[in-house]
Amino acid sequence: MNLLLDSHILIWALNDDPRLSDKARELIMDPDNAIYYSVVSIWEISIKHASHPENVTFTGKELSEYCREAGFLPAEMRDRHVYALETITRAENAPPHHDPFDRMLVAQAKAENMSFLTHDSWIPYYNETCIISV
Repeated sequence: MNLLLDSHILIWALNDDPRLSDKARELIMDPDNAIYYSVVSIWEISIKHASHPENVTFTGKELSEYCREAGFLPAEMRDRHVYALETITRAENAPPHHDPFDRMLVAQAKAENMSFLTHDSWIPYYNETCIISV
């Protein structure tokens, strides 16, 4: 299975953070799964580091290097990922969700037929089969 990691899952996996669920850890460690990180996550971390370096102590470049060292594969953004943004849907009763990075990651996973691994409680409101909540 091809897994695209949400930004927080990516960081938790790299840091062996106890917030990473057993299910997520099992999926990431499964040798049959290819683990991808998105340039979207690198972009998000770069912005957060620039805004709050006291909270996000590593740069986007450092995160990318850590991912490569861990054997994770890069998922670059393509035009088709942007077009997929127009096809993702949310449940009608879903609360507003204003995080563009999350929407881009869901669209990218959908367009690439990847499974999107997340712990974010807002993401399951997207009606997309690619989402795996852990």
